[in-house]
Amino acid sequence: MRLEEITSPKMLEGMSVSEMEALAGEIRQELISTISRRGGHLASNLGVVELTIALHRVFDMPEDKLVFDVGHQSYVHKLLTGRYRQFHTLRSFGGLSGFPKRNESEYDVFETGHASTAISAALGLARARDMQGQDHQVIALVGDGALTGGMCYEALNDAGNTRTRMIVILNDNEMSIAPNVGALSRHLTDLRTSRGWTSTKKAVRSGLNRIPLIGRPLARFAAWLKDTVKSVFMSEEREGFFDALGFHYYGPIDGHDLSGLIHTLEKVKALEEPVVVHVLTRKGYGYDKAEERPEIFHGTPPFYVETGDKRRASSLPSFGKVMAQTLAELADEDERIVTITAAMPSGTGLDHFAERHPKRMLDVGITEEHAVTMAAGMAAGGMKPYFAVYASFFQRGFDQMIHDVCMPGLDVTLLLDRAGLVGEDGATHHGVYDLASVLPVPGVTVLAPRDLGELRAMLRWTTTRTGPCVIRYGRQPVDMSQRFPVRAEFTPGRWEVLLPGEDVALLAVGSMVEEALLLRDALKRGGVSAEVVSCATVKPLDAEYLAALGDKPCVTIEEHVHTGGFGAAVCSHMQHEGRPAPMIVFGIPDTFVQHGQRAQLLKYLGLTAEQMAQRILTELHERKQQQ
Repeated sequence: MRLEEITSPKMLEGMSVSEMEALAGEIRQELISTISRRGGHLASNLGVVELTIALHRVFDMPEDKLVFDVGHQSYVHKLLTGRYRQFHTLRSFGGLSGFPKRNESEYDVFETGHASTAISAALGLARARDMQGQDHQVIALVGDGALTGGMCYEALNDAGNTRTRMIVILNDNEMSIAPNVGALSRHLTDLRTSRGWTSTKKAVRSGLNRIPLIGRPLARFAAWLKDTVKSVFMSEEREGFFDALGFHYYGPIDGHDLSGLIHTLEKVKALEEPVVVHVLTRKGYGYDKAEERPEIFHGTPPFYVETGDKRRASSLPSFGKVMAQTLAELADEDERIVTITAAMPSGTGLDHFAERHPKRMLDVGITEEHAVTMAAGMAAGGMKPYFAVYASFFQRGFDQMIHDVCMPGLDVTLLLDRAGLVGEDGATHHGVYDLASVLPVPGVTVLAPRDLGELRAMLRWTTTRTGPCVIRYGRQPVDMSQRFPVRAEFTPGRWEVLLPGEDVALLAVGSMVEEALLLRDALKRGGVSAEVVSCATVKPLDAEYLAALGDKPCVTIEEHVHTGGFGAAVCSHMQHEGRPAPMIVFGIPDTFVQHGQRAQLLKYLGLTAEQMAQRILTELHERKQQQ
């Protein structure tokens, strides 16, 4: 049966192993073809093709519940659950999401987008099942990287303590596939999952302990012998770790051996206890370019299949790369500067810093909470830490930012990458809540550069001051230096008038300064003279500029939700000063924004220059009519 004929995972039941292996090859070709055109997460999905087929072959979805950790590796799952015909719309506006979505399919039982959440969610589903007297299986598919996150261990400890029946699939794509994976591992799994083995093991242990004098020594010897045998064939350290948490461990298993996977999953399916199945896979499996450079093809833009080169390569360096190179230069002179990443060295650009100062770039894994507090500790110890993190992932460090960084006023700089609309990754990745989280906190300086040059100036300024600072910047690089050279020295709390105007002031933050310049042109065509102001400092506001506005109306423009954002801060300030609030606050309304290209999303939200111009012209006309 061909991939295009698969409309339900139940169609896998009648297929032979060789037929499913052929299907795996078709799936890989579809993944490479679609992602090369649409962009997306390639290496991780290529690595779980056989594993996903085996899961859908053994378990009865959607009655059985499969929860993905992160969810970026769910493309194969989508192809097997009736979404092949829509797969070409992957990550496009109005098309399939790159992550599980409950409103997309009944097979997507839980929405994910950030790491280390699947075991907690699966435990919740398992407990809901038990409380309602149901009997289906609950499976969490977790990558080895996610296990660096503390939430996994909280969930494992809870589930193991209560002996809740669930299955955790540990997708380990960092280990090599060793010789013990295969027949011997399968034999040991058969033995250890058999009811006879379990009951005999308990009886022997109990019986030996009752024999006078020699019983207990014999029991200890049997335990030693068991551990010795296991150490030859099995991952003893991992088994001991999961056993200590109350889970039975099985593996490691070759994640590209369909027959072995199906065999093992059938065995553990019959168990009435919490289980971890350790599966070894290879990132990018089946596409040589992705196997050689899996980090490049983790989340990739469209590319040419033959060479692996990107189709749309920007001529500008990313904000992250400029940040890292600037900090590397500053670190040459200041030995206190240290950078921190939460498992995203290349995504944030810090791999460029590591090239120059490898011992001063710390990768702490998927542990944003830990990273923030560790940065606070380093600052308390006399260092100048810079934590670079995606704005959406920073949400996890909210409590630590308040209590551990801002309350004691420590010298920590938080660099929030991908602030604003990030495009095709969608709602879980848009960085549109960061201002609302940091602006209410006393003592923190909040900055948003209009372009790459201003980011450099801001970073240089941070080396001269002490205290908490947040710098947010978008995904798409911008360089305005030829038209608007960056000020020689950055001064917080002072906004920059880029172009003058008489009728209305456009107060724009960061990534929206470029849109404000286009807006000015659109207003000019409507007979309105607009002043464009780059509000690089979101906190503190430029109170002097706002006081000097006089009767000139203003609008605020930001790539952030209305609630708690820049516009809300300006409204609050103006009200406190007894002055008119902004005429219009442009931003993201109270909604979760779907996936799509940034230009499409701006239009969807009414934030293009032409759309904003229409609203401003209408408002100015109505005001004139009322005079």
